Amino acid sequence: MIEPKQRLLSLDFFRGLTVAAMILVNNPGSWGHIYAPLEHAEWNGCTPTDLIFPFFLWIVGVSIAFAMSSSKADPSTHQKTIFKAIKRGIILYFLGFFLAIFGKLMAVIIDGKSLLEAFQTVRLLGVLQRIGIVFIISSIVFLKLSNKAIFKTFIAILAIYWALMTFVPVPGVGYANLEKETNLAAWIDRGILTEAHTWASSKTWDPEGVLSTLPAVATCLFGILVGVWMRRKDIDNPSKVAWLFTAGIGAVIFGLLWDLQFPINKALWTSSYVLYAGGLASIGLALCYWLIDIQGYKRITTPFVVYGVNAITVFFLAGLMPRVLNLIKITNADGTKTALLEKFYQTCYTPFFSPINASLVWAISYVLGFYVLLYFMFKKNIIIKV
Repeated sequence: MIEPKQRLLSLDFFRGLTVAAMILVNNPGSWGHIYAPLEHAEWNGCTPTDLIFPFFLWIVGVSIAFAMSSSKADPSTHQKTIFKAIKRGIILYFLGFFLAIFGKLMAVIIDGKSLLEAFQTVRLLGVLQRIGIVFIISSIVFLKLSNKAIFKTFIAILAIYWALMTFVPVPGVGYANLEKETNLAAWIDRGILTEAHTWASSKTWDPEGVLSTLPAVATCLFGILVGVWMRRKDIDNPSKVAWLFTAGIGAVIFGLLWDLQFPINKALWTSSYVLYAGGLASIGLALCYWLIDIQGYKRITTPFVVYGVNAITVFFLAGLMPRVLNLIKITNADGTKTALLEKFYQTCYTPFFSPINASLVWAISYVLGFYVLLYFMFKKNIIIKV
């Protein structure tokens, strides 16, 4: 992801808070023992956890507006900037693909399983893959369209996706619907990705699927529009904050109203979800901007800025580390073997806490452990840009 040339400390803080929360919810000690706010909604609805991914894509949009504005003003640099965006997007995609196929490749190396089978059943889309795809599309839209056209594109995407999902009959079903396996997005995932390459937990659809990537682009465009607003020189800071709060509250209200007909749903990334999550992100950044960049309350920012400046790096490492450590097996007294991380969890956490608190403390420990690494990188000014 491109880093803003005119950095907002509040944006780094907000990004870091989002990534730290992402790592927290992705790494519980036990998936069977999780506090409700740290779980995704079963289907319709929105928990705090469901806000993390759209917040990040929204922040990507704000960052694009800051990082690429000088290039947007100079058409002669568009080709070079687009090439860089495509390159970064492809890198992000393959980082996600590597995490998806890592376990299968290790099975090929360690257990002698078929390499062909590993590629035949690997998931093609995912979180990093979606970030990469959305980044490429949104960067091109930002560079090539006027701000007014970007807003119209944002509205058009929300309207078109709503129409597709609620009015187009699903082949083989015969009517439009928003159920897990029979909606239009799921049908497209099975047709394009095939069941062998979808989310393993469903095998028939993907929460980061093909069609739902379209409204995910809208989430990023929402962030771009906010970034453009934040960069304006003809408006004073209090007015920026006031209008950003107003726009955020308005988006939340519209999202909740649309929820009555097109339910807020992360897996489908519904248009109401785009407005609801984007509105809350706008309110969050407005609050951070007012407190940190305007009022100067910066003492509490360092832990999350540390996460924010190396966001993709820590997300990738947080996904890779358990995959690597789980390859190491510990032999128990009865001769059975347990993965190293699970053994550590059973020895150092579960005896001292209730099951749900042990799971939470493990997740917090995970976040704090990566903070140590990131703080060292921060002090040494090591920023790994993808």
